[in-house]
Amino acid sequence: MDLFHKILKTAVEGGASDVHIKADAPVVCRINSQLVETEMNQQPDEQWLSNIIDNIVPGHFTQRLEEDREIDFSYHVPGIGRFRTNCYQHLGKWCLAMRHVVAEVPNIDSLGLPKIIKSIAEEHRGIVIVAGTTGCGKSTTLAGMIDHINTTQKRHIITIEDPVEYVFKDRQCIIEQREVGLDTPSYQHSLKHVMRQDPDVIMIGEMRDATSFRAAMSAADTGHLVLSTLHTIDAPQSISRVLDFFPAADREQVRKQMVGTLKAIIVQRMTVRKDGRVIPAVEIMINTLTVTKLIIENRLEKLHVAIETGTEDGMQNFNQSLFQLVKDDIITKEEALEKATNAQALEMNFKGIFLSEGSRILN
Repeated sequence: MDLFHKILKTAVEGGASDVHIKADAPVVCRINSQLVETEMNQQPDEQWLSNIIDNIVPGHFTQRLEEDREIDFSYHVPGIGRFRTNCYQHLGKWCLAMRHVVAEVPNIDSLGLPKIIKSIAEEHRGIVIVAGTTGCGKSTTLAGMIDHINTTQKRHIITIEDPVEYVFKDRQCIIEQREVGLDTPSYQHSLKHVMRQDPDVIMIGEMRDATSFRAAMSAADTGHLVLSTLHTIDAPQSISRVLDFFPAADREQVRKQMVGTLKAIIVQRMTVRKDGRVIPAVEIMINTLTVTKLIIENRLEKLHVAIETGTEDGMQNFNQSLFQLVKDDIITKEEALEKATNAQALEMNFKGIFLSEGSRILN
């Protein structure tokens, strides 16, 4: 275990977000979104890695790992840090993917997020979805929002996570964090009982299926704030993904229920700053009357226009976010164009040309 802990310590000290370990291969770290091989005198072998897994997988997960051949759990090393860990197999051999979770819960002001996200976190009811691809900072943004609630309001927060990442301390709020597999058998089981636990805010680690979204709508409809995540690339796709959870015959009714409970969708793409650190570009869709109308009428292809023209309501698309990051001298034009939804339109923006189809949005 000494060598294993030394690997993790070196990775954390080097600023790695992720550590990848597999037998007979170099240990690889992800630093500022780039994969970097580590230099070691000896590569991990299959026996060494099997021994490590035997030591770090929680006892209550052992049987599930034998059956499913993969598992998620949290691993904490005193003095080094906490890691969101996935153990899985590759060609019949074990692998580890470990995401370092910064011990200190992030202050929302330190994340480089638009100010309106604070206002969204202060809402008393509704569903807020934080979306994006793996590694874009969804969990960090959720943690920042919960920390903001914890420092500004007296509320009861219950989180359902798989696994628990950031660990919160009660300040203004009472916070209980429930880990799937340790504190509750499943998301579905926990969601079935959470309303009896008198929550004001419910954080669901990931929106996975119709059951979880129905539970979220039910909670939001009865005056609760529900925070969750989705793996999608933009706000309109997030709406489509949720609708895809349901049978086609149910989607019309779900759309009507959704517009009554959805508060906002926040989508992130990680960009590299000029100083080498990272900062998210953020798309924000607020459930305005226009957005509601488009969802009910199933005109989801027009949502991106509603977002672009909804700046007075606090909305912005990725191109607008990236343009501002360049204008503020935080990222380069090249980085912005690489991460843009529409690079050609962003290039025109940099030349002072702004085109909008907002006038045709409701036609």
